Amino acid sequence: MDTADAWLEQACLGGGLPHEAEEHLRLASIAYSNDEVAEAHLKRANAAAPDHAAVLIGRYRFYFYKGRLNDALGVAKECLVKAARDNGLGGDWREVSRKDADFGNFESILPRFYLFTLKAYGYLNMRLGELDEGREVVMKLLELDPGDKIGAKVLLNVLNRVGMDEYD
Repeated sequence: MDTADAWLEQACLGGGLPHEAEEHLRLASIAYSNDEVAEAHLKRANAAAPDHAAVLIGRYRFYFYKGRLNDALGVAKECLVKAARDNGLGGDWREVSRKDADFGNFESILPRFYLFTLKAYGYLNMRLGELDEGREVVMKLLELDPGDKIGAKVLLNVLNRVGMDEYD
C-alpha cells in the first residue's frame, strides 16, 4: 500500500481528523434522531475539516439514511471531486479510463474510493429518476471495473428491469 492509499484508509477511519471535527461527528451520531441538531454538528464538522473523507462520508450517510437523496447526491458529487483529485484524475468521470488508475486492484484504496463514490453517484441518480445518467455511470463502472468487484451489475440489472411487468 502506497503512502496515499495508507493516508486515505486512515482518513476514512478518522485518521488525521481534527479533534473538533471528530467531536462534532460523534455528537451528530448521538443526535441522529434530531435532524436539526445532528445536521448542525455535521456542518460544524465540515467547517473544521471540509475535505476530510470521514466528514464527507458522515454527511453522505446522514442524508442518505434520512432519505434526503438530493442532499446525499450533493455530497456524493463533493466526494467524486475529492476522489478524482486524490487519484490524479480529471473532473469529468465520463473521461476517466481504466489506465488512469489501478482500478483493477481492489486493495488500492484511492481507486476503490473513486469507484464506490461513482457507484453511489449513479445509484442516487437512479433513485431520483435520472435513469439515463444512472445507466451511463453503471456502464462507466463496468468499463473501469470489468471484474465487477464493486457490484455495478446489480445496478445494471435494476435498470434493465425498469418498466418491466413483474411477470415479464
